[in-house]
Formats: sequence, C-alpha cells, structure tokens
Amino acid sequence: LKCAARLAPAPCRWSSGLPMNIGVLFVPQQEAWVVERMGKFHRILEPGLNFLIPLLDRIRYVQSLKEIVINVPEQSAVTLDNVTLQIDGVLYLRVMDPYKASYGVEDPEYAVTQLAQTTMRSELGKLSLDRVFRERESLNASIVDAINQASDCWGIRCLRYEIKDIHVPPRVKESMQMQVEAERRKRATVLESEGTRESAINVAEGQKQAQILASEAEKAEQINKAAGEANAMLVKARAKAEAIQLLAAALAQQHGNAAASLSVAEQYVNAFSKIAKDSNTVLLPANTGDVTNMVAQALGIYTTLTKPQAVKMQDEMPPAHEDSRPSASEVLKAEQGSSS
Repeated sequence: LKCAARLAPAPCRWSSGLPMNIGVLFVPQQEAWVVERMGKFHRILEPGLNFLIPLLDRIRYVQSLKEIVINVPEQSAVTLDNVTLQIDGVLYLRVMDPYKASYGVEDPEYAVTQLAQTTMRSELGKLSLDRVFRERESLNASIVDAINQASDCWGIRCLRYEIKDIHVPPRVKESMQMQVEAERRKRATVLESEGTRESAINVAEGQKQAQILASEAEKAEQINKAAGEANAMLVKARAKAEAIQLLAAALAQQHGNAAASLSVAEQYVNAFSKIAKDSNTVLLPANTGDVTNMVAQALGIYTTLTKPQAVKMQDEMPPAHEDSRPSASEVLKAEQGSSS
C-alpha cells in the first residue's frame, strides 16, 4: 500500500505506520520495512536493529507479514439455472514478498477483494442452485486457486476463502421448502411401505413356519398313534391267543364240558340281568327262563363248530400199520383144507 511520507504514521491495514528515519531503527517482528534511497528502492529491513542514513534513506512502505482477514462485501450472483443469490464471504491472506506487495499493485486489499468477488460470480455461474449448497467446499477451493493465480505477481498468497451466508429469494426459498417437505413425505411413505412389506413378509414367514411345524407335529402324532394302536392290537392278539390256548387246554381236561356249561350259564344270567337297562325295547326268546335249554343250545353250537376241526385232525393223522398176523377165520379155513 502506497502512503504519503510524513512524520506522523498514516493509519493503514497493511502497515503499522511510517516511522521517521533517525539513523537507528528497531523493526518489530513479523513486519517488513521497505527503504528507498533518494527515491529508489534500496533494501528491506529485517526485524531487529537496523541503521539508516538520515535524509538519504526513507521508509516508504511497512508491510505486515501476519495473516490478514478481509471481509468480502455481499454481492449478487446468478447460478446456472438462473437463480439470483446474495452471497458474501471472508478472505484470508498473507504477504509473501514485501517488494511485490509494495510495487506490484497500487491497493492490494481492493485488488484482492475485487478479484474474489468476480471469481465468486464466475464460479457460481457454473453451478446450479442445488449444487451450490452441496459443493460449498469445492467452490471455496476454486475461488482460492483463481485468486492465487492472479495474485502471485502481487506477492500475496490467498490461504483460504469461506462463504459466510447465501441469501435466496423468498419465492425460491418457499419452493425449496416445499421440495424438502415433498422429499421428506416421499421418504416417509417409502419407509412406511417398506415397513409394511417387511411386516407382511415376517407374518407370512411365521404362518408358513407355524403350518409346517403343525403338520410335522400332526404327522408325528399320527405315526405315534398308529404305532400305539398297532402295539395294542398285537398285545391284545397275543393275550387273546394265550387265553384261547388256556381255554382249549382247560376244555381238554376232565370235566371240561361241565366247566364250559357253567361258564355259559353264568354269562346268560349276567346278560339277562342287563336286559332293559339301556333301552325300553326288548326282544326276548320264548323260553327265557329255561337256563338248561339255553346252555344246551350254546354247547350244541360249540360242538358243531369243533366237530369239523376234529374230523379234519383225524384225516390228517397218518394211517395205522396193518397187523401181519392172519385172522381166526383164515386159520379155520386152513385147518379144514389140510384135513380133507
């Protein structure tokens, strides 16, 4: 920054004032003093103790080597989809070469600010409204690169650029809010439908598994029931066979028929005692009170059933061996023939 050479320090962002040359000078840290001798650049004073020739040497510029923060004023920019935005930012700079910063540009602050604004408008014109909000970081990086390419000859380096606020027109803001609400409703509807779908799938899977398990349980129950019934039938058949064998052995013994007659008589009496208990309609034989006749009929049926089997057993028995000795008639006939 070019300032008038006066004894009193001039207030300026880029310098802490122009000190007076008294021969012996102390330069503060992080400052660079540009010295001219008889109107021509002579040298740059380093921090610490320095000696100058009074009247011949003059401190022309004082550059601060600290990082400088510049507020970029709000400006309007048009996006790729023809939406006008009001946008501002903050620029962070540092003087890298005090000589170029002093003699390369007249007003470094103004030059960098204007360059940042024009670059911002140019970069925003390449993006749509939605991408402006999504790609703020890339937008900042693009602005920093463009500023550094132009400010290299000024001895200034842009460290970073940050967008502070983006103001959208009210109508565009309302449409954006409506779009956001629509997107949220869409996501909610999609999530609700996906939840309903997952719930239906889970219910169907549960019913399927329940039916499979129920069928398997019913199958196992039927198998177990069939096996139990088969075992019960086998046991009953064995018991009945043993009972028949015992009964047959008992009948074959002495007085077996009498015992059978007694058993039939007892069963007849028991059956006769239960008549008319289950139903009012009863059919009775003509000789109901004649127990002897009923026992005789039962034994006759038993004899009729057992007779064919006895005959069959006799037929199956092997024939007896014939006696080889002659009969008495044959002996008598032989004796008569010998006497004659």
